[in-house]
Amino acid sequence: MTTKKTPAAKTRSRAAKSVSKPKATAAEPVKPPADLLRKKELVERVVKRSGVKKKDAKPVIEVLLAELGEALAAGRGCALPPLGRLVVNREKELEDGRVIIVKVRQKALPEPDAGD
Repeated sequence: MTTKKTPAAKTRSRAAKSVSKPKATAAEPVKPPADLLRKKELVERVVKRSGVKKKDAKPVIEVLLAELGEALAAGRGCALPPLGRLVVNREKELEDGRVIIVKVRQKALPEPDAGD
């Protein structure tokens, strides 16, 4: 005989598995991670990978990022292969901006060949 977990029991078991993380306080600014991909590096990588000139790639990348930001701010999901499917999970309005929590689901990447 199997027992089914109730939604409350599932929540408790998830809560027990989660690890408490320290929260930043107002006096302690949050630092971005050291390996953060910035727009400048993104432009350089796109130029290198595509072979187009930087003066041609930069405006396109800026418009792409603006459109993506506007879509997420409006609560729209995005299906952008190979980046994946983006779904706005929740939002929070702040005095100086907005926090948008986005869930990204990507398809599994193929394993690289051992000969490469």
